[in-house]
Amino acid sequence: MEKIKAWILKYYEGLAYLFFGGLATLLNLVLFAAFQALLGTDFATGIGNILDNVICILFAYWTNRVFVFRSKNTGWAAVVEFGQFISCRLITLVMDQCIIWLGVNLLGPHIGFAVAHVELWAMGVKFFSQAIVILSNYVFSKVLIFKKK
Repeated sequence: MEKIKAWILKYYEGLAYLFFGGLATLLNLVLFAAFQALLGTDFATGIGNILDNVICILFAYWTNRVFVFRSKNTGWAAVVEFGQFISCRLITLVMDQCIIWLGVNLLGPHIGFAVAHVELWAMGVKFFSQAIVILSNYVFSKVLIFKKK
């Protein structure tokens, strides 16, 4: 039991990032699917994708600050930290939106093989995009935002 506890403590940050990042990703995918089901693929891949990203950015900031990187910043330092987080996440929001647009609107109709459902194709592109976004967000968070002093 002590070995398991030591292993968890040693890798806590990575494990916590995977867990809470997984929750944020799940929330992002569920919101995308809900927008798609309720308002259509065009909405989900446009305004809906931006809305689900904004919601998930706020959720991710809170979980990263409190549970993953355990930031102790207060006052102006906390404001700067939040600003850096939002700035980096806006970069990955743009990446996500570009991947969605390219994958669904540009590649989707011209892929050369039958896609049974446009919705399924869009969700697959969203999964692909999330993999790239997750890795980018971790690097930004670890290297630029929540760095240890």
